[in-house]
This record gives sequence, C-alpha cells and structure tokens, in this order.
Amino acid sequence: QVQLVESGGGLVQAGGSLRLSCAASGSIFSINAMGWYRQAPGKQRELVASMPSGGSTNYADSVKGRFTISRDNAKNTVYLQMSNLKPEDTAIYYCNAEGYTGTFLTMKGFASWGQGTQVTVSS
Repeated sequence: QVQLVESGGGLVQAGGSLRLSCAASGSIFSINAMGWYRQAPGKQRELVASMPSGGSTNYADSVKGRFTISRDNAKNTVYLQMSNLKPEDTAIYYCNAEGYTGTFLTMKGFASWGQGTQVTVSS
C-alpha cells in the first residue's frame, strides 16, 4: 500500500500563488512518475502536470508558463507551484504516483491517488 498525502490548497485571489505538496509513503521500491490532476465541478478529471523519474515534464496547455512541477526523489514528494492563478483554476487537485512496492525480488506495481486538496481562486 502506498499512501499519498496532499497539502497546500486554499483560497487565493486571482493573480496569486499557491504551492501544493504531495508526499508518498509505504513500502515503496521506486516511483516512476508523479503528477497532478484536477477536477472542477461538473467536469472530468484532467491532467495538470506530470513528471517521470527521468526529469522531463508535461503540462496542460492551460497552465503552461504559470505552473511548475518538481520532485524531491529522496523524500518521495512532488510539488506544484502555481502562479498567476485564474478563477478557472478552481478545482480539487489530486496527486498521482505510479511505481513499484516491495523489494527487488518481490516488486509489485502500484498506482495511487491522494485524497485531493481544494484550490479556490476568487475573481
């Protein structure tokens, strides 16, 4: 079992900034990719940003130039720095991680989600 705990959401005015954090814990052998998704009311969950272990990054077009994803592999933690926030960024933000648990001889794949953290941007 791998647990993801998110923090850093809240209420901010348009143009402001927030930083989300997500820490993974459990019997982790390795984490391949970590990322952030969001779901606004009445909409489907969508990818915001992802970061494989190799260091490359992927962003939704709507957040390019405003959001930055980063990882601390030693802490199994992923961050999302959000700047110049807009009301349309309002959503519940979910952390996602994929990798392997166990040991080299007993490794098993996992894919886990955090519980979500609310981000509200007022106009």
